[in-house]
Amino acid sequence: MKIDSQLEKIARFQNLELLANQIVEGFISGMHKSPFHGFSAEFAEHKLYNVGESTRHIDWKLFAKTDRLYTKRFEEETNLRCHLILDNSSSMHYPNLDSKQNFYENKIGFSVLASAVLMHLLKKQRDAVGLSIFSDDYDYYAPEKGSDRHHRMLLNQLETTLQKQKITKRTDTVSFLHQIAEKMHRRSMIILFTDMFQLEDDEKLFEALQHLRHNHHKVILFHVIDRKTELNFDFDNRPRKYIDVETGEEVALFSDNVQEVYKKEAEKYFKQIALSCAQNRIRYVPVDIADDFEKILLTYLAEKQKFG
Repeated sequence: MKIDSQLEKIARFQNLELLANQIVEGFISGMHKSPFHGFSAEFAEHKLYNVGESTRHIDWKLFAKTDRLYTKRFEEETNLRCHLILDNSSSMHYPNLDSKQNFYENKIGFSVLASAVLMHLLKKQRDAVGLSIFSDDYDYYAPEKGSDRHHRMLLNQLETTLQKQKITKRTDTVSFLHQIAEKMHRRSMIILFTDMFQLEDDEKLFEALQHLRHNHHKVILFHVIDRKTELNFDFDNRPRKYIDVETGEEVALFSDNVQEVYKKEAEKYFKQIALSCAQNRIRYVPVDIADDFEKILLTYLAEKQKFG
């Protein structure tokens, strides 16, 4: 869906929860074609509502048909704890968006919406969710909870993250991942959205990622990229000035002169990351901001099935 005006863009932005809900519901409607039939919080049977019980699980649609109150008895209570980690460094705000583009057409917007989508699915499954956001500082931390109030607080924080663009901010990814790992005391699924543009030594980075796996946490790394430009270096051959958004360093060149070499080096780097993740038993998933969110949702469901 394209946005026709800035007002529509703002309206869409302010309805992050609604957009996430639409994506999840659309995904669920097609799940009968997938192997994950039982992924949602399916109930086993109805039982008559007794006065004094919580009204949370009353089936109001059934009440409208029968004029009697029934509650849903669920097959099992969910005990998954999930912590979302969002890289909010300057490079994640690439590419710059104009007024006609959706907020999720750059890396930070895509990651924010993906996080909101996962949060909505976690909420439907009555799972607890927490959130960490880092850039040049540890911007935000909330532990895993499952309440509606907590869910709303996290959504508000995601919206705030979109409003506050980081300008030429370097990222101390290693330090913040270690800090987050120290906060994770109960076994959880940890999901990280990052573009993997960091100044730290790769070995130190993976030591920090490995730290996240202490206490048998499950770690999923979604490597967020703009494949067209960041991997394929697909620009026209006019002379351009390329600027490092985190350091401000500039270089002028013709894309055709470096495209082949750049693409080989980028692919080599991606393979190194994938290999290091495999060696550290971290689920590595590259995701393109031009794609939909199905890969992210399917990855989460597959890893949840293994998590038990």
